[in-house]
Amino acid sequence: MAKTLYYNGTIITMTGTEPVMAEAVLTDGGRIQAAGSLEEVRAMAEEPVLKDLQGAVMLPAFIDPHSHITAMAKVLSYAVLQEADSFDSLIALLKKFKEERKLGAGDWIIGTGYDHNKLAEGRHPDRFVLDAAFPDNPVMITHASGHMGVVNTPALEKMGITKDTKDPDGGRIGRTAAGSGNGKSRNGGTGEAGSDSLHGYGEPDGYLEETAFTGSSSVIPEPGMEQLARQLEAAEQIYLSHGITTIQDGRTRSDEWKLLKYAAENELLHADVVAYAALNDAHELTEENPDYTGQYYNHLRIGGYKIFLDGSPQGRTAWMSSPYEREPEGYCGYPIFKDEEVRSYFETALREGRQLLVHCNGDAAAQQMIDACREAARETGADPGQTRPVMIHAQMVRSDQLAQMAELSITASFFTAHTWYWGDVHLKNFGEARALKISPARTAIDDGVNVTFHQDSPVIQPDMIETIWCAVNRISCGGHPMGVMERVTPYEALKAVTVNAAYQYGEESEKGTIEPGKKADFVILTANPLTVPPMEIKKIRVLETIKSGKILYKRL
Repeated sequence: MAKTLYYNGTIITMTGTEPVMAEAVLTDGGRIQAAGSLEEVRAMAEEPVLKDLQGAVMLPAFIDPHSHITAMAKVLSYAVLQEADSFDSLIALLKKFKEERKLGAGDWIIGTGYDHNKLAEGRHPDRFVLDAAFPDNPVMITHASGHMGVVNTPALEKMGITKDTKDPDGGRIGRTAAGSGNGKSRNGGTGEAGSDSLHGYGEPDGYLEETAFTGSSSVIPEPGMEQLARQLEAAEQIYLSHGITTIQDGRTRSDEWKLLKYAAENELLHADVVAYAALNDAHELTEENPDYTGQYYNHLRIGGYKIFLDGSPQGRTAWMSSPYEREPEGYCGYPIFKDEEVRSYFETALREGRQLLVHCNGDAAAQQMIDACREAARETGADPGQTRPVMIHAQMVRSDQLAQMAELSITASFFTAHTWYWGDVHLKNFGEARALKISPARTAIDDGVNVTFHQDSPVIQPDMIETIWCAVNRISCGGHPMGVMERVTPYEALKAVTVNAAYQYGEESEKGTIEPGKKADFVILTANPLTVPPMEIKKIRVLETIKSGKILYKRL
């Protein structure tokens, strides 16, 4: 690979606590050789390939701290329901999908991305709504959060869910009122907790929550490996189009691993992909795949483990220490695991020296993670700072908990775009005092916590520019300021998706800044996020994404 000289643009190196600029960057063999003044850098190479930035802005490539690339690949073959604003429009989108795919009787119809908060009916649909439109097809639709969904009667039959099926641990099955089959149900209808009678025996209404939902999809037939691999390549291109060259698969089980390994073995991956084995049901992946553990093999490696401790704040399943608003019964959401189980997972990760990613949205779940980490460290004698555990989402984490996280070297990876997409919903679910503190990045940074930002794709697109805009401006889509005290500067937001994210992965010696010796991973932007008006950051576009000196995406 020829030496390349990048010049004539704004080059932000991300090497300092304050912005540090370079006039030129020299790369060779996929790595950075020099960064500094044009005269000094130009003198280090004879006849390099000249890359004139033409006034554009170059940064270290963005690093995705948390998402699910295999899920992103799978949803490319599903009906997209984000635009649904009523039951009728949701059904219309599913019917259009069935027609376009030429699906016949008995074929599965899968939709993804509906949000009951945006539907005119103000609730989840149920099996009766889906049955009326699709009596001869099993149907499953996934909520935008990925934590719940709805299926129709044929799908319930294939899943083996009947009125005698008990709620699984960490999940709930929606029930019709008194098992009447009349389509009226509190749990399936609103996504809120129902009374105990609706969580015991009774006719299922099609609504499935948390483990009841995630544990039932195995009956859905998967496309062939070659088709899935093509979809994975397409998903990778979506990340690359947003300037991301390190991508996560945030909960990898055996099927997801088969796809990722197939892609690596066939040299289909061009960005780096870091997989996290589901510790509670795919622990064996780390031991069975030594070539991928601790190092990349054809752009794929296993980074450690992942567990879930609770659900979704917009779906009202996140585990809180105080009740949701409008909950006379004092409903606080619920945990997935018992305290001793979480502690044992931490002990496993610490003893093996592997990183553990922990999904926590509610503050009760956050405390369960913090306590488990502290107790496991005491039991094993291991320093959590060596494995760098990560609290994924950390939506409702409290300021006192952030101080504890700093002591335990726990990274807070915030889904800060929640302020835009679901800020208005959080105001209803939590009240203003709690909602305005969601994703408290300012407090976390001030408390010395390593902070990163993610999109949890496919929940939303892996758009880092939009996320930076959200973190800097903190406004809801309804126009409500979402806690100006938790805003960060544009430079701090950039750090969260470059140098801080590299540290989260333990790859700070290879990625995250533009300095000699590191990989030539760059993103080139139309404008400078540090100098445009904060509300204009969202208009910035990715021009090119470069991985190890090779252009993998170029805006047409």
